[in-house]
Amino acid sequence: MRTTLWLGRVFTFVLGAGTMMSCAPSPPPFKPVADVKQLMQSVIDPAADVLWEATGTIITAEGTEERAPKTEAEWNAVQTHAMMLTESGNLLMMVPRAKDGGAWMTRSQELVDTGVAALRAAEAKNVGQLFTAGGAIYEACVNCHEQYVDAITGAVP
Repeated sequence: MRTTLWLGRVFTFVLGAGTMMSCAPSPPPFKPVADVKQLMQSVIDPAADVLWEATGTIITAEGTEERAPKTEAEWNAVQTHAMMLTESGNLLMMVPRAKDGGAWMTRSQELVDTGVAALRAAEAKNVGQLFTAGGAIYEACVNCHEQYVDAITGAVP
């Protein structure tokens, strides 16, 4: 009797769990439009360029130029482009853009993490941190390109 009662409870639990799983919402109908190369050309490269050009020192025959955002609008532009770059890392992890589930995901997450560092630096209006984040973004990009540029551009090694 106890065994039957126990089995009945287990059966009810399993049946209920199965019903709960079937009621789970289906994933959203993502419809990626851009492939990786298009995403790089239209969003990632331009956003990274804004971050890289926002800080630094330029020395020429005419003198030295210190680059740093000065106005609220300039800082807002840096924040916007940092956010674009950061979210692009997430977009790179989506099927069909993801090239594999291992190193590709690691490299994409590096773009997210370094983009967040740039975003936080821009929010804090910290030029030094923004410069450092720009270097980390560059390193993340180079690491990915060394491994995947042929797969992205269609080049034959």
